[in-house]
Amino acid sequence: MGLPPGDSELLRIVDAALTDAARRAGPWLACRVGCTQCCHGAFAINELDALRLHQGMRTLRDAEPELAAVIERRARAWIEEHGPAFPGNLKTGALGRSDADRKRFEEFANEAACPALDPATGRCDVYAWRPMTCRVFGPPVRMGDGKALGHCELCFVGAGKEVVAACEMPVPNELEAGLVDEIGVGRETVVAFAVLRGS
Repeated sequence: MGLPPGDSELLRIVDAALTDAARRAGPWLACRVGCTQCCHGAFAINELDALRLHQGMRTLRDAEPELAAVIERRARAWIEEHGPAFPGNLKTGALGRSDADRKRFEEFANEAACPALDPATGRCDVYAWRPMTCRVFGPPVRMGDGKALGHCELCFVGAGKEVVAACEMPVPNELEAGLVDEIGVGRETVVAFAVLRGS
């Protein structure tokens, strides 16, 4: 299964929104290469993100096989370490959907570094194909019911609500949801399993 054609438009919109939000935020936005707080802790990714990571890893296996092998080793080590507590199916990498599984996931691998993170440089080795959560982390974005703005705790330190609101990054959630529906696979997984697909 390949990525739906609309994914490139989704990425274009999100990347443009991030660029604009960063311009408005200026020094309030602390995100820089080497700041890896958002690269620690497991988080769920949808099938669209997983397919994008899978495509990225195929590209890396062809263009930079040594780098791809390093990422795969980190992913396997991540699964070996955290797999016993994984609240889902270890064979498929699908997260469980029960209330108990979701509760377990809240406490799962909260301090673990993402296997895509290069610990020596603080760079993401799959940056071009990173999940949507990674693309929108940092600037103020609407959370939950859309009433509250949330942002990285390292950003906007000392800024008032007006400053934060003026730097809001719009996120095309409806477009993303439509693409996930187009794929027709509702499961979620984590980065470690997604980068190992097809390896």
